[in-house]
Amino acid sequence: MLKFFKRLLLFVIVVGILAWVISLFAPKTSKIEYGFTFSAPYAQSLGLDWKEAYIASLDELKPKYVRLSAYWDKEESEQGNFLFLTGQSSQLDFQIKEASDRGIKIVVAVGRRLPRWPECHDPSWIGDLPETVLQNKQLSYIEAVIRHYQNTQNIIAWQVENEPFLSSFGICPPLSKEFLDSEIALVKKLDILRPIIITDSGELSFWIDSGIRGDVFGTTLYRFVFSDVFNKYWTNHIPAVFYRFKGGVLGLLHPGKQIAIMELQAEPWTTAGIPNTSIEDQFKTMSLENFQTILKIAKETGFSPQYLWGVEWWYWMKQQNHPEFWEAAKELYKK
Repeated sequence: MLKFFKRLLLFVIVVGILAWVISLFAPKTSKIEYGFTFSAPYAQSLGLDWKEAYIASLDELKPKYVRLSAYWDKEESEQGNFLFLTGQSSQLDFQIKEASDRGIKIVVAVGRRLPRWPECHDPSWIGDLPETVLQNKQLSYIEAVIRHYQNTQNIIAWQVENEPFLSSFGICPPLSKEFLDSEIALVKKLDILRPIIITDSGELSFWIDSGIRGDVFGTTLYRFVFSDVFNKYWTNHIPAVFYRFKGGVLGLLHPGKQIAIMELQAEPWTTAGIPNTSIEDQFKTMSLENFQTILKIAKETGFSPQYLWGVEWWYWMKQQNHPEFWEAAKELYKK
């Protein structure tokens, strides 16, 4: 038995050293730059005036980066009638203009699956369209968005779909890798200058399929969640080296590929929704201590930039007489 444990210990040490060596191939920066993701529909679901919340987020927090989404159901709510081509200002028009006016760098996410529940933001008119017809409509929407915004200088990258390989989350159809590749090819054809970002789960993926696509890889980083499997709050305790190891594998396969944290948890994990969850329960997954802890782990990964997830909630919490998250973020964005 003693011999077995010695061999097991040796194995663990060897694997640990190997993982550490591989992690050295992951990109790393000494200065982390920060941004956030903003979703107007999500802000509205919290009962907020989304424009007010957005402008306050830009003016008071002063992020260097912002990620915005070209939600299909918002941009083409009527088939063939793109809101931004009708002379009306869409939600995205407003958000891009306000960020551009302030010199903020913008990432625009396009595709059927984009940030925030239910993940796939389908316009109602797609109904039961045959798959090939639906895919052509989706490509037409992507092309319209790219052509409309590609002359906006502050847009620095396009994100194609959001965590497309994460089949276990969201109300979405099964992934077609072939169609995802056709989306990427279309965006690259329309705009050869800007990089394409492909994202994947930081905890539930090995990053191989997603990492070989696009110019920049974007991961998520979550730590404090509610487990539906165990029906309890859960802290995963995954160290930064776990992300760096996977980044190192990508670095070996694709030298020089940039890795960013596109979704850094900075709001509670709830299954009932923020308005239906007590603040006491919200603090179980996102207290101020948890907020600082996850920022520390993210910094240790060395990946940059990092887009925090939850700016709408910080603003909502400020209205609930809990401004501490808003103030903490304000200090973070000064760095």
